Amino acid sequence: MPEIVRPTFLNLPEAKQARIIDAALEEFASKGYPQASLNVIVARSGIAKGSLYQYFTDKSGVFLYIFDFAISFVRRILVQVKESTLGEDFFTRLEKSLLAGVAFIKEHPRIYGIYLKILFDQQVPQRQELLRAVRQFSADYLQSLLRQGMARGELRPGLPQQTTTFLLDALLDRFLQAVSVPAFDVALGLDQATEEELGQRVRELMIVLRHGLADGDKPYE
Repeated sequence: MPEIVRPTFLNLPEAKQARIIDAALEEFASKGYPQASLNVIVARSGIAKGSLYQYFTDKSGVFLYIFDFAISFVRRILVQVKESTLGEDFFTRLEKSLLAGVAFIKEHPRIYGIYLKILFDQQVPQRQELLRAVRQFSADYLQSLLRQGMARGELRPGLPQQTTTFLLDALLDRFLQAVSVPAFDVALGLDQATEEELGQRVRELMIVLRHGLADGDKPYE
């Protein structure tokens, strides 16, 4: 990681680090980068303002560290999903990955809120690099599932991996956004859907994908 966080922060007791991270998550997720206040972060975490500059280079340093914390957290969750579904078919793994994403944003709305702020706020520092990092992480994850699915004969031979990755990444990303942002969904009402309804929509998407990617010559069931 570039010099955005100082060793003094990394050497703090875990409980104190957690307080600062929690305060920064709340501030950036609720207000976005430009409006976020270091004074509020300091007050919520119970530290002196001078201490914050002993821990981070500046406001952008705090934000970039929070981004790294968030994406590392998401990565751990998806690694668990990938490993726990290793023996299942491609579409089941994709379904469980999407359901895990839905559960994640319900349980950790502030972390997902950081992503939404980066997505829509052009004043976020290093915005292009951060968005590229998110999409690259998603692409790597999906390509891993695709390679394993193709090796097992669960997908059509010769399926263009890069194009399929783009399609799946766009689909999953838009679905999760629609769960969180009402204006992004005028058809399914995902932001108001119950857990059962969300599960049904995910299953419907998997049926559409299965017939389009694996056995499109069969009747729709």
